[in-house]
Amino acid sequence: MTRRFPAASLSILALALTGAAGAQSASPQAAAQAASPVANPAIWPKVNAQPKRDPKVEKRVDALIQAMSLEDKVGQIIQVDIGSIKPADVVTYKIGSVLNGGNSGPYDDEYASPAKWLKLADEFYDASMTRSDSRPKVPIIWGTDSVHGNNNIVGATLFPHNIGLGAARDRDLIRKIGEVTALETAAAGLDWTFAPTLAVVQDDRWGRTYESYGEEPEIAADYAGAMIEGVQGKVGTKDFLAPNHLIATTKHFLGDGGTGGRDQGDTRISEQVLRDVHLGGYPAAIEAGTQSVMASFSSWNGEKMSGNKSLLTGVLKDRMGFDGFVVGDWNSHGQVEGCTNEDCPQAINAGLDMFMYSGPGWKQLYDNTLREAKDGTIPMARLDDAVRRILRVKLRAGTFERGRPSSRVAAGKFDVIASAAHKAIARQAVQESLVLLKNEGVLPLKPNANILVAGKAADSVSQQAGGWSITWQGADLPNSAFPNATTIWKGIEDTVKAAGGTATYAPDGTFAKKPDAAIVVFGETPYAEFKGDIPNLEYSPGDKPDLAMLKRLKAAGIPVVAVFLSGRPLWVNAELNASDAFVAAFLPGSEGGGVADVLFARADGAVAHDFKGKLSFSWPKRPDQYVLNRRDPGYDPLFAFGYGLSYARPGKVGKLDETRPAGMTEATPGTFYGTGRTPPGWQFDTQLVKETGVDRRAQEDARLFTWGEPGGKAGSGTATGRVAIVAPRPIDLSRESNGEISLVIQYRLDGKPTGPVTLGMESGGKTVGVPLTQTLAKAAPGTWTTFAIPLQCFASRGADMHALTAPLVLSATGPFAIAISDVKLDYVSMPMNACGG
Repeated sequence: MTRRFPAASLSILALALTGAAGAQSASPQAAAQAASPVANPAIWPKVNAQPKRDPKVEKRVDALIQAMSLEDKVGQIIQVDIGSIKPADVVTYKIGSVLNGGNSGPYDDEYASPAKWLKLADEFYDASMTRSDSRPKVPIIWGTDSVHGNNNIVGATLFPHNIGLGAARDRDLIRKIGEVTALETAAAGLDWTFAPTLAVVQDDRWGRTYESYGEEPEIAADYAGAMIEGVQGKVGTKDFLAPNHLIATTKHFLGDGGTGGRDQGDTRISEQVLRDVHLGGYPAAIEAGTQSVMASFSSWNGEKMSGNKSLLTGVLKDRMGFDGFVVGDWNSHGQVEGCTNEDCPQAINAGLDMFMYSGPGWKQLYDNTLREAKDGTIPMARLDDAVRRILRVKLRAGTFERGRPSSRVAAGKFDVIASAAHKAIARQAVQESLVLLKNEGVLPLKPNANILVAGKAADSVSQQAGGWSITWQGADLPNSAFPNATTIWKGIEDTVKAAGGTATYAPDGTFAKKPDAAIVVFGETPYAEFKGDIPNLEYSPGDKPDLAMLKRLKAAGIPVVAVFLSGRPLWVNAELNASDAFVAAFLPGSEGGGVADVLFARADGAVAHDFKGKLSFSWPKRPDQYVLNRRDPGYDPLFAFGYGLSYARPGKVGKLDETRPAGMTEATPGTFYGTGRTPPGWQFDTQLVKETGVDRRAQEDARLFTWGEPGGKAGSGTATGRVAIVAPRPIDLSRESNGEISLVIQYRLDGKPTGPVTLGMESGGKTVGVPLTQTLAKAAPGTWTTFAIPLQCFASRGADMHALTAPLVLSATGPFAIAISDVKLDYVSMPMNACGG
């Protein structure tokens, strides 16, 4: 949802981007496209929207609007990431809200203590209440992605991600999780969470699948009201928006789960399917009093949701009666036709009430919006309506009366963060979310046995927590970043030790003494949106080291229990065949001990906790079954929606087909060159350039390209030579060209250029390039370094990003030498080299 891309973060993009030939795949129901992306509000349900308007609040809002300047009003409809704004700016611009993106922390510290969060919250609040004139002081509100607990703060309780909670089928548990999340977030002084996500995901290739409760709208409809009540308190009671609660956000409106597995994609379905499937939990959320709704990044039949007036205004506000405010997603307004991140009256006129902005240009957005409010491009009635909605929510939430964040009842009570009571609720959530797919009489295990625990994931909080854990992608974090968490390994060790057994942890599965049983914990490494998109549902394509470990242990005559961590169902037929028991644990969060609670019997042999989880997503029989929903013709899963074995309800799983379908869509890799090689089917093409292998991290893991030296095919020092990385088929990087993703090259300059150098991309026989001469001229020879060029630079110059045949073409005239070790796509917040030079 929201994130910040630090310039220093240039890790390998694990993203699997589908090629141009496989752009969209949808169910037969989804094939019936609407003739127009304009909704007919009359066919949508009316909702008993809550809370009812309070005349006293409305009168106060009227007085505030009448006393506010136009500048004040424009400030209220803009939200800026804390990485892009300082409290001093708020004194001048009276910005209505700030947020912390996925990688934004107080004072640029992702690992900031709760006290630092509270301190900065005070500073922003104080700035918003500082005025030298007589106009109203309107408190700022701070929004955050507390999507599975207050996951931005070190030490917080992290609950299972929504896919696991969907498997639990427990509304009361959901309400408790909402309450705990709100309290741990309010303790840090924050006002507002961007949760819950109510996406009804139809294509499991999407990297946000784990943020969905399930593929059926019934689960979101059942959970939405409970989660909203947990976060905000119950409408009509004194608990509603009390200081121990937060403003909730229902997101992403609408159809974000139907984009064909592509983040920020296009949901190509009829209006009836949009309503019947994707509306899901929204009516229940509005009835429970959700105070904000987030417009989706995605499109419906070609039109961006942030600019769709018929849905934002006609359906959500007018038909369904929602009277809170609609906030955008991370610069999502900039993708509306005719808009940029810094200028988009179309979104406000469509019904967006608050821009969400990140980047240095927020003052330009303010200036442009102010100008458009003055000249009538944004009608005054529409601006006042947006401000009215924001003020209404701020008044309902008590922000005008409660003073500085640190003075509020719940703020500063840091002992509630990961309290014993909160950890117990999270552990219960883990117990209830596990789904037993297979058990050939191995489980429950005896706790007094000799147990081998294998797999790196067993002792990794980062991997069991998944994305949106401390950082946006949640990857590569040490266990020390989660000081109050328990790994799956530690939970097993404690359980076995308490019963007098022996537990040994060996990540590679080796052992000296044959164990009574082995528990192998493995699965997907953390990811979030974009990076998590994949081309098919095959787990671990390639050499499959986890499968090899399972087979080796099973061949040794050891009963094998597989614990699979993932953000979606994946094709694991081979891994299922190699296991005696198989548990889909999804992403359990910080309380890994809950896994051991269910795997082991009590010391007396009785079942301590039985498996309760039921699949909220159908499990694929083949890796190309990424659209696999009960309403689809020919529904043929391996394990159907609602499947889940237990000790009380055992079942058998026979030998499964491990054949990989021929011709299945392959991924466009995020890394075009690395560790000395291109992906399978890709190749370097050189013309008038000499190519040799050189060492960087390992033997010949980089290549040196030399212009103007004998050995180039023509041996010429004056002609233009080129080096290209050629794809085996045209690839589609159009979605990735939205300004957030760059082509990143790690290189060493061995000979400064003596003539022009360009970096280009090729499509249809045409190469579109950006100048690189000045950038390279400034580089220190002999030192490995990095440059990044946004994909948008190539797109804006006319490259056909839908069908690239070569995503890198490096051309130069005259003697020149450069070694390259890595070529990849990655996120860079402030492009290191803009559009070249």
